[in-house]
Amino acid sequence: MKNLKTIAIALLVTFSTAAVSAQTKKVDVAKSKVEWVGKKVTGQHSGNVSLKEGALVFSGKKLTGGTFTVDMGSITVTDLKAGEGKEKLEGHLKSPDFFGTEKFPTSKLVFKKIADKGNGVYTVTADLTIKETTNAVTFDVTVKGNTATAKVTIDRTKFDIKYGSGSFFDNLGDKAISDNFDITATLQF
Repeated sequence: MKNLKTIAIALLVTFSTAAVSAQTKKVDVAKSKVEWVGKKVTGQHSGNVSLKEGALVFSGKKLTGGTFTVDMGSITVTDLKAGEGKEKLEGHLKSPDFFGTEKFPTSKLVFKKIADKGNGVYTVTADLTIKETTNAVTFDVTVKGNTATAKVTIDRTKFDIKYGSGSFFDNLGDKAISDNFDITATLQF
């Protein structure tokens, strides 16, 4: 009986220590930046989108998790000025042709698997949900101090965003839009 108590106490201390060492660090959405680039045959457009909330989970100094919610209604275009088509493109990106932000106001990213590559670099496989469709994406995250950076390439057609895609429509010519777009995130926590 005494041995059973000793084992139970040892397990309790072990689990308590593990629970205490995991720390969730809330991302400062006001200081963080999420930039996007979408390409087409005749050029590209770029812009920003805001995080609604986010957190990274660490065990000691090692990244072990993360969850982010993106405010899709915040999408802006930064390579055009007012009167140059900026408002039109922003409206189109928010329309059902692209992100349908009225019906789908947020997107979500949840880390599922993390491999430590050393020197603060991690390969992350995460579930990305856009327009209620979830697919896995894999990318590298670099953590230095209270900053994490990542670049993610996303195939929009996997999330039922097919407008202007040469993979789904013929005869688009120079109106074709790349299936992939890039997200670069700089997160402060």
